[in-house]
Amino acid sequence: MTENLPTADLSAAVSLISSRSRVKPRVGVILGSGLGIVADEIEDPVVIPYGQIPGLPRTTVPGHRGELVLGTMEGVGVAAMKGRFHLYEGYTPAETSRPVQLLHALGAEVLMVTNACGGLRAGLEAGTFMVLEDHIYLPGLAGLNPLVGPAGGQERFVSMADAYDEGLRLLAIDFARRRGLRATSGVYAMVVGPSYETPAEARFLLHMGADAVGMSTVPEVVVARALGMRVLGVSCVTNVLLGTPAHWSAAHADVVSVAERSAPGLASILRGVLRSL
Repeated sequence: MTENLPTADLSAAVSLISSRSRVKPRVGVILGSGLGIVADEIEDPVVIPYGQIPGLPRTTVPGHRGELVLGTMEGVGVAAMKGRFHLYEGYTPAETSRPVQLLHALGAEVLMVTNACGGLRAGLEAGTFMVLEDHIYLPGLAGLNPLVGPAGGQERFVSMADAYDEGLRLLAIDFARRRGLRATSGVYAMVVGPSYETPAEARFLLHMGADAVGMSTVPEVVVARALGMRVLGVSCVTNVLLGTPAHWSAAHADVVSVAERSAPGLASILRGVLRSL
């Protein structure tokens, strides 16, 4: 059963936010593990904790602060979610996607989703930015899709052939490389987690066509496309899942640490894309 943001809660959330900020965001941003500090670059920020916004779940994961920040960057209205919700927290796919519904209702036409991920493809070392060109939604293929259930006026049969906007992707890669950042494009595989992949699972995902793997993002993208939003996805590779046995170990604290060090580079990519808009 789908659990989209109830209409009454959505209306109340928009009213609350509009009463506190005059910004009409053109771009919505969802910031993954350790990447919330990107929102610190938003000018004239208005910060609203998730707990004050009707209908939003609570964040329970370190590195996800749980705040909505509204303001401007490069003269463009932006609404940034510092932290997201995950299936492994016990939320449904629709619940993890509620922020996208809210950002769209606030006026966002473009969604930028970010995450920390594990690199599978050779050359995807920690600190590399991978701009998403496609994804493999393993939970979705098994039925955990945010569009499952009563339609409620929302499009169900959404084409995902062009889930990630090509123009935005090329802009992001070009700008990142001109800034001297390590950047490439690739395919992101989503698993539920929260346990990390075994070496055998990592090899399986690589042979299946994935370049990196993470535990989030794709349900948000599905709902964004159902709402007609353009999507830019950027993954920050924080650990390597193939290679010597030393590469196989991972800890969430290490993931957050690498993501935090990479956040200024992500902010510069976002600024470059915003200027191009």
